[in-house]
Amino acid sequence: MIGRITGTLIEKLPPTICVDVNGLGYDIEVPMSTLYALPETGARVTLHTHLTVREDAHILYGFATAAERSAFRELIKVSGIGARTALSVLSGLSVGDLAQAITLQESGRLTRVPGIGKKTAERLLLEMRGKLGADIGGAAAHAIPDNQTDILNALLALGYSDKESQAALKKLPEGTGVSDGIRLALKALVR
Repeated sequence: MIGRITGTLIEKLPPTICVDVNGLGYDIEVPMSTLYALPETGARVTLHTHLTVREDAHILYGFATAAERSAFRELIKVSGIGARTALSVLSGLSVGDLAQAITLQESGRLTRVPGIGKKTAERLLLEMRGKLGADIGGAAAHAIPDNQTDILNALLALGYSDKESQAALKKLPEGTGVSDGIRLALKALVR
């Protein structure tokens, strides 16, 4: 198995990149989170990889961090989640956000990812419970007080992105109640 590649980034054609390793070009599929973290073409790059061997193809997937690769490997173990869907999940959510959603059993975050419906999100939460959520995001999930979780869920339900909602939560004073927190967060988001 190819576990890591270091070489020169020669091409970016999302979601595929090409890395030259001593004259041999490897086409590697990456999530958007990894693509955004990559340097300009011509620069040296190191990626953690996962090789999938099928009857009709050998496909190499690359990740900026080992945590992303671990999350990808856990995602593809879930029935109904293929490699493309796993890349989509990692493109839409950071590993920490995914782990937090699993730990808190929040299907709403997952259904915002293209290709993930309600049933798939619920199956993913069920099958990954105690795996990714406990290993990677357990500490992060316990660090969020219940009021903030309620505020976050309210903002997500109102259509704000996870990133916007998290940023608004950080601006709230400690000990803010749910209703006051939602009101203050909405004011911060409108500015």
